[in-house]
Amino acid sequence: MEARDKQVLRSLRLELGAEVLVEGLVLQYLYQEGVLTENHVQEINAQTTGLRKTMLLLDILPSRGPKAFDTFLDSLQEFPWVREKLKKAREEAMTVLPAVANVRLPRKLSLPTLL
Repeated sequence: MEARDKQVLRSLRLELGAEVLVEGLVLQYLYQEGVLTENHVQEINAQTTGLRKTMLLLDILPSRGPKAFDTFLDSLQEFPWVREKLKKAREEAMTVLPAVANVRLPRKLSLPTLL
């Protein structure tokens, strides 16, 4: 998953936790498309609350490859308002991150020290 997509998920984490129920088609679609493994699905379903299930999914998604974010967007058919919010945040991140991504930093400096 691209850095900007990880940032989008991180920045909307609490909103996603409050608005997305992963028990339904979301998990099954992500499993069908190969983003999640059977073990991931079982681990998520073992969580005791919907919020914990969503938070665990958000923890797993960034490490599931380059198509994970787009597939997650596709899985949100039951939550079109959430999908649109994610798309908008992604577009906004595209205008900010490309400029920062092209800056070459001296080895001893990191991005956080410059901001």
